[in-house]
Amino acid sequence: MDLPAEDRALSPVTGWTRGHWAAVGHEWLAQVRRFSSPLGAATRLPGRATGDGERRESMEAVGRSFLLAAPLVAGADDAASDEVLAWYARALLAGTDPDGPEAWPLGVTCRFPVTGVTNNIVEAANIAFGLHVSRDRLWAGLTRPERARIASWLRHHARLEVWHNNWQLFPAMAEGFLRSVDEDVTGCIGERNVARVESWYLEQGWYTDGPEHALDHYNAWAIHPYLWAWYEMTGRTGTPEGIRHRERLHDFTASFSDLVAPDGSLLHMGRSLTYRTAALAAVWCAELSGANALTPGRTRALASGVLRRFVDAGVGAGEPLGLGWLRPHEPIAQAYSGFGSPYLAGIGFLGLALPASAPVWAEDEEPRVPGPRTIPRAGWILTPQSDGIVRLANHGSDHCEIPVEPTRPDPDDPHYAKLGYSTHTAPGTGPAFEEGIDGHLALIGDDGRASRRGPIRAMRAEGPVAASAHIPQRDGIPFPGVTVASATIVEGDLEIRAHLVRSDRPWPVREGGWQIAGDDAPAAASSGLAASATNANGLTGAIVGLTGWSSAEIARVDGSDAFGPRAAVPVLRGSVPAGETLLVSLHALSAAPRDLAGAAEAAVSGTSLTVRWATGRTHEIDLAAFLWPVLSSR
Repeated sequence: MDLPAEDRALSPVTGWTRGHWAAVGHEWLAQVRRFSSPLGAATRLPGRATGDGERRESMEAVGRSFLLAAPLVAGADDAASDEVLAWYARALLAGTDPDGPEAWPLGVTCRFPVTGVTNNIVEAANIAFGLHVSRDRLWAGLTRPERARIASWLRHHARLEVWHNNWQLFPAMAEGFLRSVDEDVTGCIGERNVARVESWYLEQGWYTDGPEHALDHYNAWAIHPYLWAWYEMTGRTGTPEGIRHRERLHDFTASFSDLVAPDGSLLHMGRSLTYRTAALAAVWCAELSGANALTPGRTRALASGVLRRFVDAGVGAGEPLGLGWLRPHEPIAQAYSGFGSPYLAGIGFLGLALPASAPVWAEDEEPRVPGPRTIPRAGWILTPQSDGIVRLANHGSDHCEIPVEPTRPDPDDPHYAKLGYSTHTAPGTGPAFEEGIDGHLALIGDDGRASRRGPIRAMRAEGPVAASAHIPQRDGIPFPGVTVASATIVEGDLEIRAHLVRSDRPWPVREGGWQIAGDDAPAAASSGLAASATNANGLTGAIVGLTGWSSAEIARVDGSDAFGPRAAVPVLRGSVPAGETLLVSLHALSAAPRDLAGAAEAAVSGTSLTVRWATGRTHEIDLAAFLWPVLSSR
């Protein structure tokens, strides 16, 4: 990309300024317009299309890239932004013209049986959000008939019923914009939908993505931004509910900042990670509304660090954004992700709506150091390491929903099911998740297939200890007579993972550590009860069996990691008899290999565990306490 020179005086942390953001934004948008259809609404980017067809994917490419175009044109008035403005005005009018050659299909309600395209509802929300941000330029420049055309299309989607997760905000977003421009909103139910989402609040700024236990970056790239916009568009920022959301947004910016490593690497967990920089949206919303827990200098250092991390890896350089992370990797995407999907990244450019004179662009960058954080109601422990890696111990987030389709098993996902996530590793996808190797305790069934974690229950997190229980399952069917309680005990850059397995019969068991990936096969070694894998950059995952394990080995994985095509996982193997067995292992993820000999000792007495660290600290936990709530519900 053609980027401005670094400015280390103003931005000593990243060297990036508002000019870099604008340059990247124009480059990413130019790649969309390079593949433009005559009117723009049927733009076909390279990449896959989903079963909904290319017309819907084209609508997605326009609607999502408009999230980037809107703040870019709102915060600038020059020839380059005028060109962007004209293209999107033309594309929006063409797509919403029901009789036009590039008309977008109308979305349908998300009630079973679903017989048509539903994702149009998402783009209606994105377009409404973009129209709100760019209202003084794009909407203000339309004629009354043109406004009526777009309003009619939005109104259709504002009246639809949707999935019980962050989708609740999409019809509300369309309705909110219509209200803000005095359009008809009869039959709309945005207020009900917003109240439903607000009821899913946990703490420290975090919401579940629905009534169950899904926690992920959707807080940053959908829930907080759309709530922020809804309260703004409906004139409710000063109501008790609006004030309450402002407080939650403030708390989220503080906790979210601890998910980002000093080098700009984002925590790699949750679905739709191909949205990348969209995770910055909530921070920009807080900055725009004066609710930010971060100073302007720290906000720019965080945001520019994240964007630069992706740009330095080549994301969006010379081609449209593709499905992947730092590199192309389609398994990171969901089945509903097509060639336009990654452009939700554009909502992370919301800061461009602020002028160059705004403190976030004008004040000096400040170093930002993530801190340790426990979020009890999420079952999470966030740990920043001395080498710049950030780890997450996960005992609360899963992707197992209340059943809404008959006979459908729990839709487990590698980006939720693992015991740990980090800013510098990815979970195994595809065949690696099918095998259930990394970041997971697996019972091996009689058919040779590994159990899944399934729904997480009885979770608890306090200080450096988090624990939970689950019933091992496969294809939604529980393993008979088995319950597992798991705990993570954090001590600086190290952690203990312990599992109490209560079973009616013996089972082979396996535990995988961190999956390490690179362009070449990582170097690996195993001996006795210890194994480790190291990539060419020195990133190392290591595991040591302390109690209950019989051997260690290395599992090799190809084509199943977002950080590289070749990967390796250190693994422990053993077996559990009928009754109760406590398995204990030591795990480390580090920027360079390290010696773990003598780092921790484990003593087991029945269902209780005592860990003595080389630092002199001691932790005690009785894992049976986490089994009773699950057993009583069976």
